[in-house]
Amino acid sequence: MNIGFISHNSKKSLIEDFCIAYKGILAKHELYATGTTGRRIEDVTSLRVHKFLAGSVGGDKQFVEMIEREELDLVIFFYNPSMISAKEPDVYQVINSCDLYNVPLATNIATAEALILSLARGDLDWREQLRKDY
Repeated sequence: MNIGFISHNSKKSLIEDFCIAYKGILAKHELYATGTTGRRIEDVTSLRVHKFLAGSVGGDKQFVEMIEREELDLVIFFYNPSMISAKEPDVYQVINSCDLYNVPLATNIATAEALILSLARGDLDWREQLRKDY
């Protein structure tokens, strides 16, 4: 499965902690992230992450394009709803694309944990078949 990670600056530590905690599961999948988030995940986990540009300079657009091509199976986007600004990745564009293309999306730690454990159990294997149909 292809898992996408994106986070606002104030949530970078949270996404690092999440990836450390679930490194064993994540190691079995392809990981994608906006630039800074991807580098930080690599630094703390030693996992390989395919990196886009930084979110604020177009990485969020690259991320959305991958969703639209049905190439991401799960998205974890930790954002700070009280600090949405032009300097941060576009929350609404990512969320709308996930909704439009039926990509499971977590925007908080509780949902992210539920989805990653579902992934480990095989509950998201339907995404593999969906991609084969395209």
